[in-house]
Amino acid sequence: MILLVVIASVLIAGVTIYQYSEQGRDYHENRVERKEEQVLQSISYTIRETTYPVNTENLGLIFMDEIYKIADVQNVNFNIYDLEGSLIKSSRPSFEADSISNCLDAQILNHLRDSDDKRYVQEQRAAGDNYQATYTYINDTRFKPIGIVNLQYFEDNTFNNKELKEFLFRLGGVYLIMLLSAIFLAYFISKYITRSLQTISDKINRTNLTRQNEKIYIESPGQEIGKLVDSYNRMIDELEESAVKLAKSEREQAWREMAKQVAHEIKNPLTPLRLTVQNFERKFNPQDPEIQTKVKEFSKTLVQQIDTMSNIATAFSSFANMPAQQNETLNVVKIVKLALEIFTEDYIHFIADEEEIIAKLDRTQLIRVITNLVKNAIQAVPEVASPRILVTVSSEGEQVKISVADNGVGISDGYRQKVFEPKFTTKSSGTGLGLGMVKNIVENYGGTINFTSQVGKGTVFIVRFPKQS
Repeated sequence: MILLVVIASVLIAGVTIYQYSEQGRDYHENRVERKEEQVLQSISYTIRETTYPVNTENLGLIFMDEIYKIADVQNVNFNIYDLEGSLIKSSRPSFEADSISNCLDAQILNHLRDSDDKRYVQEQRAAGDNYQATYTYINDTRFKPIGIVNLQYFEDNTFNNKELKEFLFRLGGVYLIMLLSAIFLAYFISKYITRSLQTISDKINRTNLTRQNEKIYIESPGQEIGKLVDSYNRMIDELEESAVKLAKSEREQAWREMAKQVAHEIKNPLTPLRLTVQNFERKFNPQDPEIQTKVKEFSKTLVQQIDTMSNIATAFSSFANMPAQQNETLNVVKIVKLALEIFTEDYIHFIADEEEIIAKLDRTQLIRVITNLVKNAIQAVPEVASPRILVTVSSEGEQVKISVADNGVGISDGYRQKVFEPKFTTKSSGTGLGLGMVKNIVENYGGTINFTSQVGKGTVFIVRFPKQS
């Protein structure tokens, strides 16, 4: 916008100067023609009224006094030359006679003789001003050339130049206002456009397949920006749907693989167990004297296969993060602090109101509860400028209160009811057992777990266990 205004102002100024110059040139050409015509008419009239014979030799006598009258009436000075270019008479005062050429240049005479209209105009500069010198034949009553009249016209452009300066000054004022307006409008329009584009750019840069992405909301966007925002929001919806489908597919695949593995491991001891039972049934003979020994071997084989299946179940239970509980008297403050030592993030802080709070819990499962909650908090603050996670342990009546607070992205209302559901997760990886497992552990010890969250501000998970009575 600014460039267009500047270019337009320069072009219009140039066209204006050119137009004034052309008008001035046309004005002076027309004026000198009129002056010349008027002088020639006066000369012709004098020639018709003179009593002297009309010839070149008598031109000095014919215009002895008349030349001054004509110059005074027409307000212009002129000179009369003979056909050879010698000066005969001039209307200029005697003190200016030295500045008058007494003999015309041969080039002027040739141009005059060769011109179609028997007229020659010479443009010259003198003392910084332009002037035109016109040369035309003086004819007698029979239209025979008897002399040459020379009229010198000085171009006075003072008025035109003054008008041009005034017009350019006014035009410059108008374009100065337009330029300032263009700068003002360009600044705010560019700010408006780039603000919307900056918002879109920031959102696109923060788009991540591993977490929930926010849509773009811009008040009164332009048509093009609105289309871009709509396209981005549709992409986010499709991305969320794809991420959910992918996470669900991965979890289902993981559970299918787990089920296949468990089924395979269980079938391995079942096959020899079945063969053993069938073989014992086929060979069983109550009358056999070694029947007691064979029954003992048969029982031993069955017990071995049963132990094998028990070990498989134990391994599956450990894989599913649901180990058997082992209650022991613990200092909760010490165990929580121990659980936090595995994290290297410097924005994790720990506060305890007391140095010792005793409860009867499983050490491993309590550590698992703390590590899962802290890991979730770490995953919630990847884009925060100043991340902070605060873990506190305090006494609250007959209960131990453990809280894990973060200033991360928060949990939207649509996910609040599903947070503790098994297999539910908003991440594209993971089985969705973390918080579900934490809730099971807490409730198995008679405790409670709940949370408060604000989108964009953070989340606080609060766990309460009964103290040791």
